Amino acid sequence: MKDYIEDRAIALAHYIIENKATVRCAAGKFFVSKSTVHKDIAERLKVFDRKLYLEVKRVLDENKAERHLRGGMATRRKYLGEDAISEKSVQGEKVFRK
Repeated sequence: MKDYIEDRAIALAHYIIENKATVRCAAGKFFVSKSTVHKDIAERLKVFDRKLYLEVKRVLDENKAERHLRGGMATRRKYLGEDAISEKSVQGEKVFRK
C-alpha cells in the first residue's frame, strides 16, 4: 500500500476520534468521498493498525446508533427554524419572512 494512503487513513481515524466526527464530516474535511473514508477505515486501517481501527470503529458505531436522532432534529429545525415561514410584528405591521 502506498504511504500516502496509510497516512490518510491514520489522519482520518485521528480526526474522527478527536472530534467524534461522522464519516460525512471527515470526508468533507479531507476532500475525499464517503466511500474512501469507509474503505480507509474499514479495510486499510484494520490491516496495519488494529488498535486504532477498534477505537475509530467505536466512535462510528456510536454515530450510527445516534443518526436517527440527528435526522429527527434536522427535520425539526427544518420546519421550526429558518426554513419555516414565521410571522413577525414590526411597528404594528405583519411581516412574513422565509
